[in-house]
Amino acid sequence: MNNGDKLDGLDPVTFEVLKNSFITSVDQMAEQMLRTCYSFVIYNRDFSNGLHDAEGNSVAQGTQDIAVHVGTLHFTCKEVIRAFEGDMLPGDVYAINDPYAGGTHFSDVRLIRPIFDEDELIGFSQSNGHWSDLGGSVPGSFDVSAKDMFREALRITPVRLFNGGRFCSDVANLIAANTRDPRSIIGDIHAQAQATHVAERDLLRLVKKYGRKTVTSGMAAVQDYVERAMRQRIAALPDGTWETVDYIDRDPAAGEGMIPIHIKMTIKGDKVYYDFSGSHATIGSIYNSAPGATFSAVAAGMKTFFPDLPLNSGFYRIFEIVSPENSIVSAQWPVAVTGFLMPFEKIMNSIFEMWSKIIPERAISCSFNLEYLLTGGHDLRHAEKPIFMFYDWLPGGWGGRNGLDGCNATTACFGTGLMAQPVEGQERVNPVLTTRFEIKQDSAGPGKFRGGVGVEKTSILLEAEKSVISYICDRERAVVWGTNGGLPSMPHGLTIRRAGEERDEWLGSVFSDVPLRTGDIFSRPTAGGGGFGDPLDRDPEMVREDVENDYVSVDRARKDYGVVLTVADADLAEYAIDIEATERERASLRAERRARTATDPAIVSEMYKSGKIDVLDVIRHYAVILDWGNGAELPETTRQFREMHEKRTVSHWK
Repeated sequence: MNNGDKLDGLDPVTFEVLKNSFITSVDQMAEQMLRTCYSFVIYNRDFSNGLHDAEGNSVAQGTQDIAVHVGTLHFTCKEVIRAFEGDMLPGDVYAINDPYAGGTHFSDVRLIRPIFDEDELIGFSQSNGHWSDLGGSVPGSFDVSAKDMFREALRITPVRLFNGGRFCSDVANLIAANTRDPRSIIGDIHAQAQATHVAERDLLRLVKKYGRKTVTSGMAAVQDYVERAMRQRIAALPDGTWETVDYIDRDPAAGEGMIPIHIKMTIKGDKVYYDFSGSHATIGSIYNSAPGATFSAVAAGMKTFFPDLPLNSGFYRIFEIVSPENSIVSAQWPVAVTGFLMPFEKIMNSIFEMWSKIIPERAISCSFNLEYLLTGGHDLRHAEKPIFMFYDWLPGGWGGRNGLDGCNATTACFGTGLMAQPVEGQERVNPVLTTRFEIKQDSAGPGKFRGGVGVEKTSILLEAEKSVISYICDRERAVVWGTNGGLPSMPHGLTIRRAGEERDEWLGSVFSDVPLRTGDIFSRPTAGGGGFGDPLDRDPEMVREDVENDYVSVDRARKDYGVVLTVADADLAEYAIDIEATERERASLRAERRARTATDPAIVSEMYKSGKIDVLDVIRHYAVILDWGNGAELPETTRQFREMHEKRTVSHWK
């Protein structure tokens, strides 16, 4: 912007001051949340905030707000405006968590405050926090067997929680009484309400300094600025159409076979169109996405390729979405949607894949899938036996990139602002002891640039009763994929070892309300990211360093990269490259690998069950998906997986 430019009547300096002040106000809301929230989940940054204009359009998001929320806040703000238009007062605060009105899932509860300068409405502030329980059939409100919302949680349509500054304790208590942790809910309501007050205070401070007209002009100007900048960048790209497909592992209420999410992206002039036609109908589980969440996934995926611009409604004006009615990406009331994060991350990674072809210098392979572990029951460490809620998520590996390895042990693309929860805090508030939390060796998808590595966490239930465990995850079958010749990662899934038993039981990635007893041990890994580029082209020296860092084992260095290492000093983790053996191994792998991916899956299943090959061999070298609990063949799932593998990996091999 030249010094002489004007933006809605604002000089460049004032525009920049206001633009950054709006963002800072939202970041200050986050600081307020962190210091006053009651919930350990919110404390670990499962929240977001926003500032909106008088029409509900997003003016500013925070710099660490999690991606899944930011594209939905304007929808819920507009829904509150529709509900209370003409009946708003200074000091009012409204609540909403309705996924069918532009929200995400019931756990994400938004508090929205209208901001008045004297008698004129000039904007809204919004605080969104993930409450760890909203009722429903299981602790944590994630019942994967739910087919409709009535088993999921309490649906909050727009309701007034503060009336002209007076706390509506009757309404708040009604909401809290329908949850398993009412004390924390009331505390978080006040924390979120105060966060919205922080933004109100800051906006009125700006009004006092610059005047109402200047500030409201600035709120419009920052949106116009982002729209104008994005249109210029899109217009500079070639017109064209790109399409891809990714999958949800299964419909638990149906037979074997993955659930497709198909996306066709078209650039035309200065606008982008996303067409989800061909995506599967809604499924008999919580793994459906309502339109607001799908919109947010598109926005978050696309915004990743334009990181320098602020995010507001100006960004949302440059793309449109077409989705078939009642599909897995456009679920309507009362279809279950609490597990929307599973299609959300498939959409994000698909958009990563398509934009990687348009802007190859920012190309990235598939990243791991966010997972939620929920264990609840009665805590026997206290005489009153209160209900506890161990609600956990883990970091994992992001996809390999064009010229760079993927990020290790990083929060999911679903919400990069999330923190990995400190186990010390978890152990203080829950009767759960973490016995292991470490990098997962060989979890990274092999590639010329490997994916980032995942982690593995093991915990044991201590003094508790009437406890159950649920696991909300995916990519057990639609395994994290590589691109440009890169190999997949590994499947997600949880194992449990019952107290007194010597063997682990595979429960997989989709289950709810499984009984858990004191002494039971549960463990789950997170996948690494997919590999980028042919792993046989990776510099052997980089493979050697990965082995020394415990990211890759000696065995998989040979199997996946064709690099043969000898031990120089085991105690010092020093290895040497056998150059001649490496050349022979790589030549052999190049000659055999295409044929392996066409091996009869029934033969692969028998080799796996007999112990001749392991799970990584099955996925990476034979492109076969099995039931990892018993090794049974999954014919339709394997067919779908092989189609993806051929397109993204095999077709790029020399």
